Amino acid sequence: MVRIRTAALAAVLALSALASARASEIINVLTGGTSGVYYPLGVALAKIYADKIPDVRPSVQATKASVENLNLIQQGKGEVAFTLADSLAQAWAGNEEAGFKTKLGKLRAIAGIYPNYIQIVASKESGIKTLADLKGKRLSVGAPKSGTELNARAILKAAGIKYEDLGKVEYLPFAESVELMKNRQLDATLQSAGLGVASIKDLATSVPITVVEVPAAVIAKVGVPYQAVTIPAGTYSGQDTPISTAAVQNFLVTRADANDDLVYEMTKAMFENLPEMAAAQAAARSIKLEDAAKGSPVPLHPGAVRYYKERGVGL
Repeated sequence: MVRIRTAALAAVLALSALASARASEIINVLTGGTSGVYYPLGVALAKIYADKIPDVRPSVQATKASVENLNLIQQGKGEVAFTLADSLAQAWAGNEEAGFKTKLGKLRAIAGIYPNYIQIVASKESGIKTLADLKGKRLSVGAPKSGTELNARAILKAAGIKYEDLGKVEYLPFAESVELMKNRQLDATLQSAGLGVASIKDLATSVPITVVEVPAAVIAKVGVPYQAVTIPAGTYSGQDTPISTAAVQNFLVTRADANDDLVYEMTKAMFENLPEMAAAQAAARSIKLEDAAKGSPVPLHPGAVRYYKERGVGL
């Protein structure tokens, strides 16, 4: 009888410990700068997790975005991260020049989400109308070795422009770039983000702007995963015509050792609550379940695969 009671007590304690572990489980969502698109989407995603997944404690961390996010995930310092597809591919390959000292083999994809548009915006008074006009001008290319800066390197290289050809290169987050442009300390900013990003909206309502075209021929030189897209007329104040540019898909990623059931619940919670994501940031309107499992440079996490199979999504 004593042995039975002891075994029963041990079982109860084990179950209690398991429940406690799940109750204290933190989902740290790695985003980007607060003036970008990743951050408001991350806040919305964390709220969805809190509302829809029992016994978890989501948190949101502002970061320098793609490259930092992927390194943090590899180090076990986050559970979910936003990233650009080209950064993800370079992390998987261990491209040191891109900011990855070794192959980040723990990365796993949850979903392809929405495209980042390469948005090059100049003040009208700078006289910049084309990519070639950037030569000799002051340009912010995003935080050092961020996903945005990797995009800047790729686009400028394809256009035959080196950083040395610019009058000055600033490595600044979106909001800081905009402030310098308002103060006439910067001629242009390159921002890789969803359409309607808050920083460019702020800039366009403060000073007259020109949105610079990225021609299809330049995009073709860069190649996959870049694709030709159009920024619709009226996306920003004073932008009266559609502008051709490049786009790169964004992904949500996690770690290979993340709990399968938890990743399943996170995947399900997001796709069953997309209106809340779209209410937080318009870029989320482009998130489509039927496209979620396509084109990942890294393997899909088994928890996400389980959800897609349930929903009949092609893998």
